[in-house]
Amino acid sequence: MSLLWLRVAVLLYGIASLAVLPAALYDRPRWRHIAVPATIAAILFHFVSFAEMLNAAHHMLPVDTHETQALLALLLALAFLLVYWRYKTVSLGVFILPVVVLLTLVPAFRPSHETLQLAHSNWIFLHIALLLAGYACLILSLLASLLYLIQERRLKSRSQATSRIKLPPLETIDQIALNTLLIGLPCMTAGLLIGSAVAAVTVGPAFFLDPKVLLSFAMWIAYVGMIHIRRISGLRGRRAVYLSTFVFFVVVTVWAANSLSAVHRFSSL
Repeated sequence: MSLLWLRVAVLLYGIASLAVLPAALYDRPRWRHIAVPATIAAILFHFVSFAEMLNAAHHMLPVDTHETQALLALLLALAFLLVYWRYKTVSLGVFILPVVVLLTLVPAFRPSHETLQLAHSNWIFLHIALLLAGYACLILSLLASLLYLIQERRLKSRSQATSRIKLPPLETIDQIALNTLLIGLPCMTAGLLIGSAVAAVTVGPAFFLDPKVLLSFAMWIAYVGMIHIRRISGLRGRRAVYLSTFVFFVVVTVWAANSLSAVHRFSSL
């Protein structure tokens, strides 16, 4: 049944992805009344599916790539709703909802047969959940920075073709980009500290020589540096996009390092 609920969630996410386009780009409130409820319903089905998936597998944390993707997608969808509730804009849904659809599509229609080698502690669940929350905030900040760049160019062009497109003010978009980073930093910091503490006991000093661990701490340094630069220099626009893209590239590199990791590798059952 978990796959059925997840497939229903994918369908609802797809409907929301289509409905958010006229709602965000052309300020059509009727389509917003479709996009937001569809996202809420999708999240409910998504959560039920994820809970049933973990319960059926008799574990409390994602132990394979697909389950991790499903959890990241759920966090991104929740982040979209939080942004809508706080700023009353669905513009980021143009970017976020298609990403959510892609992240849930494979787990819904192609179940995985992998397991995480280090999956015996409930603390690891908190470690994974906090890191994924930090990743979700970083992705949201990157998308907001891209939206800032689009809105900035639109305002400068002042063409008739773009005047009909309704996007949030630049200040609102910048606040979303910065605030999501500020929320993501403690999540990522706590996730790394919890993972390090558990690994120090269960794996030993060799854990801190693992490629993914070293890249993870490099990612944290880049994350902190990005926040510092944004707050001190007021970095916005294209440079903010470049900086966010660089940190996101580091995150992707960390994710890819699973294949080299002796601790975090997903292996077939």
